[in-house]
Amino acid sequence: MASHHTRPANSEDGRSEEPLVSLKRVNKHYGSLHVLQDISLDVARGEVVVVIGPSGSGKSTLCRTVNRLETIDDGEITIEGQPLPAEGPELARLRAKVGMVFQSFNLFPHKTILENVTLGPMRVNGVSKADAEKRAMELLERVGVEKQAPKLPAQLSGGQQQRVAIARALAMDPEVMLFDEPTSALDPEMINEVLDTMAGLAKQGMTMIVVTHEMGFARRAADRVVFMADGQIVEQAPPEEFFSSPRSDRARDFLGKILH
Repeated sequence: MASHHTRPANSEDGRSEEPLVSLKRVNKHYGSLHVLQDISLDVARGEVVVVIGPSGSGKSTLCRTVNRLETIDDGEITIEGQPLPAEGPELARLRAKVGMVFQSFNLFPHKTILENVTLGPMRVNGVSKADAEKRAMELLERVGVEKQAPKLPAQLSGGQQQRVAIARALAMDPEVMLFDEPTSALDPEMINEVLDTMAGLAKQGMTMIVVTHEMGFARRAADRVVFMADGQIVEQAPPEEFFSSPRSDRARDFLGKILH
């Protein structure tokens, strides 16, 4: 399957432009557990990278290091060529460039859906209330929940809440979106509405790093599948290639178990 969205990864003379997100020899320990072992990964602007692998392989940790929710022991992570800042206002600015959607929706329970989406742009980016609300409504419409704008999160289904969380992340105009198992807390009938929303973003050229167990999404929306096991990237390939002829025993074993 050819990639379904164009992206300017390569310039005319064949040199690729600087990756949007780059991890170089990243290591992370929790005590004696070496959860990320010498991880190197480049993500081009507009690329959709889906990270899969068995539980405990380091996928979520990898995802969370990109906006410094997890610190690293050594190695380097850059976004648009800039190393991740340690703390303070620079880190806040960086996080605004990196949208994040988690397993749990993390919406503010006492604020309306509209307020949840306008809060960041107003507080962090200094956007006026009128502009923030106009943009929020456009985004809520884009993810299909504009009718829920005046409600509180508890009045929405899990699938709707997760789509609001996606709109909230998009409201900050991020350069890249990170998704850490965004459907794992959802009832089965709600999973597709969230994956469809994410596939729509991918088609529109959003740079995405997605940790998921949803192999159908990986096949449909990924430009590249990255397979992790035991804290390492074991192999990576376009989805067609990965699912039809995985090169490593680990990946074959993993796919054998989940694709029965």
